[in-house]
Amino acid sequence: MTTGGKKVAIVMGSVSDETVMKKASDVLKEFGVDYEINVLSAHRMPNKTREFAKSVKDKGIEVIIAGAGKAAHLPGVIASYTTVPVIGVPIKASDLGGLDSLLSIVQMPSGVPVACMSIDGAKNAALLAIQILALKYDDLAKKLEEYKAKLEY
Repeated sequence: MTTGGKKVAIVMGSVSDETVMKKASDVLKEFGVDYEINVLSAHRMPNKTREFAKSVKDKGIEVIIAGAGKAAHLPGVIASYTTVPVIGVPIKASDLGGLDSLLSIVQMPSGVPVACMSIDGAKNAALLAIQILALKYDDLAKKLEEYKAKLEY
């Protein structure tokens, strides 16, 4: 199977998060996975965020990577409106060193799961997204095996 069409949405709470989230887009490019990038805010753009989350399936999005700093509610808000897997990336954006973001993402209520990466862990978020997609797309499974084999050296 091939991975034609958009498969992953990268969402960030602010354009200032782009330096961290670029690590995710770089990995997706390396694996040949199509993606789109959105800047949304759970607090400043709640209606647009809700509309985005409700529309992802219709757009062919199969995994969402959402990065946010400080009161990092973006991944959870998105997850509350969709059944598409959401991977949260806590971004170091305050004096608390990203711990506030980590706790905001990892402490989701029962029934609204969000996978949580390490602080600024956008690269691993992309790799997890690829692992999820590889369950369906054989070409990605093969690329992942090759990638993991290279880690041994």
